[in-house]
Amino acid sequence: MKLGFIGLGIMGTPMAGHLRAAGHELYVHTRSEVPAVLAEAGAVACANAKEVAQKADIVFLMVPDTPDVQKVLFGENGVASGLSRGKTVVDMSSISPMETKAFARQINELGCDYLDAPVSGGEVGAKA
Repeated sequence: MKLGFIGLGIMGTPMAGHLRAAGHELYVHTRSEVPAVLAEAGAVACANAKEVAQKADIVFLMVPDTPDVQKVLFGENGVASGLSRGKTVVDMSSISPMETKAFARQINELGCDYLDAPVSGGEVGAKA
């Protein structure tokens, strides 16, 4: 599958690595440099979240807080600007349920699915 992953921190990097190790095409973006472990595994670094959304069929978000999700989705060169009908956004951030519902409505209006899938377990869980 063509998968996108945005947010390559202590949890995002191992999670994205599992997707790549499973053989999926992986398009990634993060605020800082893409971790070497992902680049060496063949993940494709993208200039911004929009590019990730243009290239991937499913886009995973693993960012810290509600304002971060909003910026990644709807900011300049955000995910929403790169989506086309039928794509899916999976938000694994632990954020405001009210805002999550609003984000989902906006993504749904673009003809795409939005899944709220918050995770726990920290770095140990992500690696496992």
